[in-house]
Amino acid sequence: MSAKPLKGMALGASFAGNGAARDAMRAQIARVRKVDSIIIGGGPAGLMAAIYLARFRRKVCVVDAARSRAALIPRSHNIPGFTHGLSGLEFIDRMSHQLADLEVPIVKTEVTALTKTDDGFRASCGEGEIHASIAVLASGIVDVHPPFEEWRAALAEGLLRYCPVCDAFEAAGQRIGVIGTLRHGAGKALFLRTYTKDVTLLATQEDGSDETEGCLRDAGIKVLSTRAPRLRRVGDKVEATFNGDETAEFDVLYPAMGAQVRSGLALALGAEHDEAGYLRVDDHQRTSVDGLYGIGDVVSDLHQISVGVGHAAIAACAINTALPRSLA
Repeated sequence: MSAKPLKGMALGASFAGNGAARDAMRAQIARVRKVDSIIIGGGPAGLMAAIYLARFRRKVCVVDAARSRAALIPRSHNIPGFTHGLSGLEFIDRMSHQLADLEVPIVKTEVTALTKTDDGFRASCGEGEIHASIAVLASGIVDVHPPFEEWRAALAEGLLRYCPVCDAFEAAGQRIGVIGTLRHGAGKALFLRTYTKDVTLLATQEDGSDETEGCLRDAGIKVLSTRAPRLRRVGDKVEATFNGDETAEFDVLYPAMGAQVRSGLALALGAEHDEAGYLRVDDHQRTSVDGLYGIGDVVSDLHQISVGVGHAAIAACAINTALPRSLA
């Protein structure tokens, strides 16, 4: 997936509430002012890291602005143990309840700056500061959405989908569209051809190579040059209007328009990253900044819940080893 770093923020908009709510938030931050590890991001990866660290009897807190990409998943069938699938929101809710049982605080606000200190990190929020020996960035990505005013409703209904690895199986045999530049959309269209004979790529820019165009042609994928596309729901279909008055209708539409990587906090500390903004980490999920770990979508363009929680387990075990020994 094409992506670029999203600088200057970790997750979403800043906390906005009335005076009493702000006072309560300041009080909550004061109670967790110094922790062994701060987890920035409350999606599956961040919550799993917190669960592991809490069970290692480490003092940990999660700071989350409620912008997890996983929360938008209407139903995932790639989570082990759930035969009929599970919504992303329910998965996050189950993990949050597990953390509550472990008495781990989830602070609902945004980390606006992360600064290195002599003994670790200082995370600045609008309502105070949290100091931590180790920081874990689990802030994920933000998808670039297509020109579709009703994209949230279409996503909830399964008309608009972002992850063919996650749910192409459920779209088998249907009429599938992919929208994006030829270069970015070709791979997704070719992958989807495994599941249906009817795949159309709405190419917003014809920037593919002759080899790419040949692969699409050989696979029987229709490519439509698409200027000024607009999308809307028509019954249980998605209709694309482009080039003025041309239209195409699909059972399912997959955007291939890239994403913004929420790695700005780490980049501000000088963390190594690739050209898209994904953090470079070692086998223990450590970034190039001492004491800073990266997990989940912020380090990998294979955007899978199972990958994120795997990163979390690896990072948490490494963090527990790196921290001073805790004796009962």
